[in-house]
Amino acid sequence: MFDKLKLFENRLNEIDGQLSDANVVSDQEQFKNLMREHKQISPIVEKYREYLRVKANLDEARQLLDAGGLDKDFREMVEDELSGAKEDIERISDELKILLLPKDPNDDKNVIVEIRGGAGGEEAALFAGVLFRMYSMYVEARRWKLDIISANETELGGFKEISFMIEGEGAYSRLKFESGVHRVQRVPETEAAGRIHTSTVTVAVLPEVDDVEVDINPADLQIDTYRSGGAGGQHVNKTESAIRITHIPTGIVVECQDERSQHKNKEKAMKVLRSRIYEQMQSEQMSKIASERKSQVGTGDRSERIRTYNYPQGRVSDHRIGLTLYRLEAILNGDIDEIIDALITADRAEKLRAESDE
Repeated sequence: MFDKLKLFENRLNEIDGQLSDANVVSDQEQFKNLMREHKQISPIVEKYREYLRVKANLDEARQLLDAGGLDKDFREMVEDELSGAKEDIERISDELKILLLPKDPNDDKNVIVEIRGGAGGEEAALFAGVLFRMYSMYVEARRWKLDIISANETELGGFKEISFMIEGEGAYSRLKFESGVHRVQRVPETEAAGRIHTSTVTVAVLPEVDDVEVDINPADLQIDTYRSGGAGGQHVNKTESAIRITHIPTGIVVECQDERSQHKNKEKAMKVLRSRIYEQMQSEQMSKIASERKSQVGTGDRSERIRTYNYPQGRVSDHRIGLTLYRLEAILNGDIDEIIDALITADRAEKLRAESDE
């Protein structure tokens, strides 16, 4: 581990030198790449340097005690310092192990979120609307940006399906564990007998990918235009601005009808298509590496039931990590950081366990 940390320190010193070179600063692409790498390895090097400082204090305290001849008060003070340094070394070592875990290359990316009503008909569509509101409020609280790509709204204000882009630093790292089946248990407003119904909604969180990562042959695309549907102003159904793109080799179909411009709708639809193809490629890769699946809190599989929202009990349970919180209202108002933090912590613990088993 320490050989690796020394290499990171050397690389950071090298980057610092390059960033002070006027020729590098004038090359925007090179400068941007160096700044990105600097940002990634700086926390590791800072933590390593903290370790070295504490280790030096610990060694000094040990030498003083080994030398002997200390008066009682000074010896007690040095013993306290030694004890504190030992605790700090243990804590910093654990933090370094986490920092050195292989980083998900998608963590810093924006995301495309797709929410679809599953079992439960209109009640599932209504809950899809509740989840969309939850994520919207979370985005607002973090000062990120949300942009709707397409929405198929029901008469009662729910969504058969809705897809949207979230732009913000670390969006994928925070939201990637939301993929899967979300189950709701509540009494529908239309239920006269007061019986609790169970409905499901599927959520897919896809990292936004660029052209370089997924190369799409234009000859493989079937592009159709149609008139936007659903509730709307005077513009609706007057121009064929909505876009449907079919990727023939995979059968993936993407629609976008949010913008008035056909060009903008096509641009958004292509972003979603690239992310869907990338997700399919990743899924195939993941299924080949079964051991990697074991070291994940969630597989990201849309068919995996991940969470239950129980209205009568005011309870939210995440089944992957056995977390139960009795603050349903706050969570549905976008206060989901506690769940996300617990999932990230559990995922790190699984990866550390998997590394130590190797």
